[in-house]
Amino acid sequence: MFDRHQQKAVLLFAIADVILTVIAFEAAYQTRQLLPLANVFFITTPIKALLLGFILVLWLVLGSWIGAYKRLYGADLRAAVYDTLRQISFGAMGLALFMFAMRLDISRPFIGLFLFFDLTLLIVYRGTAGGLRGWVRRQFGAEFFYVVVGERKRALELIHRLDRAEEYGAHLLAVIDVSASPNGNEEGFNGYPVKKLDELPKLLRANAVDEVFFAIEASKLGDLEEIFLLCDEEGVRTRVATNFFPHVNSRIFLDRFGGYPLLTFTTSPHDEIRLLLKRMFDVLSSLGALVVLAIPMLAVALLVRLTSRGPALFKQKRLGFNGRSFTFYKFRSMVANAEELRSGVQHLNEKDGPAFKIASDPRLTPVGGFLRRYSIDEWPQFWNVLRGDMSVVGPRPAVSIEVDQYKSWQRRRLRMRPGLTCLWALHGRDDLDFETWMRLDLEYIDNWSLWLDLKILLHSIPAVLVGRGAH
Repeated sequence: MFDRHQQKAVLLFAIADVILTVIAFEAAYQTRQLLPLANVFFITTPIKALLLGFILVLWLVLGSWIGAYKRLYGADLRAAVYDTLRQISFGAMGLALFMFAMRLDISRPFIGLFLFFDLTLLIVYRGTAGGLRGWVRRQFGAEFFYVVVGERKRALELIHRLDRAEEYGAHLLAVIDVSASPNGNEEGFNGYPVKKLDELPKLLRANAVDEVFFAIEASKLGDLEEIFLLCDEEGVRTRVATNFFPHVNSRIFLDRFGGYPLLTFTTSPHDEIRLLLKRMFDVLSSLGALVVLAIPMLAVALLVRLTSRGPALFKQKRLGFNGRSFTFYKFRSMVANAEELRSGVQHLNEKDGPAFKIASDPRLTPVGGFLRRYSIDEWPQFWNVLRGDMSVVGPRPAVSIEVDQYKSWQRRRLRMRPGLTCLWALHGRDDLDFETWMRLDLEYIDNWSLWLDLKILLHSIPAVLVGRGAH
């Protein structure tokens, strides 16, 4: 179904989670008070509100993160039960950490009762929500009636897709075949009535038509200008199937520039609100990191200068967002003339493709290996993040000499602001071959969300702390 309809249903399922969790919380509270245990149970109103508020926020974040609400919408019972178990399990760990951090001494039996009640309520609800799903689809999926205008082959392809949405409240009224004059024979259109193009005005006036779908070649859109104007005057929503280029997998949306409409194709994230939130996080986190790490960074800079000749910082031109060049900063982990010595160690390269990497590089300084292993050499890049050259999460910034050797499909990784860490951090960091590295970057771009960034960060931090997968 349409994304906007699914978003409504997801919101309703999230609200149901809130209601059931509040019921489970209060039921556990009342049950604990009735239990004849040695300690008297009581939680003050402010603490109770704080605890419940944290639980609701955490539960919603976890539900969204693991995709529970979207899968519930798809009616997969097994996935719904599995997601509920994961949600409660992660929630229990998060709740324990919260109580420890806040020094809250809350009754363990009460917490246990709450988790049991909430798990039971959510599983029962999600396991028996089939009827509710159908009702939500009909009521909040906005039942609508539509007409398809198109050439027989294209129209049939669209109708077959829309037929699957009938349970969501989509009802086809008629088909207008512009590829040939209909002769009254309805065969080939699943029995739906076939109308002539000049019958559309009467059809719009005589029926409750919510939307008109056009499935025709791009070259013929101009011939239907009068029909588009008619729908515009009638206030009927129109949709055009933009499968003009069947092998193009870009996201498609309509944008305007100074009132001028532009049909836009993109394979990179374009939601300006979410990208703004990502940038705000980058600014706040990099600024905080630079403040917290200021003294340790001074110590590292001094250590680098004392253990080898040359500057503390290594500067290099890298390619960032859409191929923009910027100055990239690191603590120097190799001798000052490392680039000049590269040809002499080229035979030691352990990477395939354009990448160049040596685990035990002979050019490393006495402290270089340690700085690399724990990613300490990357700390100055928080300045790049603050400046906007980089992001906290994103594909690693590329060297131009490597980009010159990219295959065409690999260049798409430049369409996202480069970052300190990315999906490859979850799969072994420097232990990956070049093509897998590229494909993981593209997978990140294709599936990017704020939740994915959070997931990558949560996995990257422990990997960095133990020095796993870095050379």
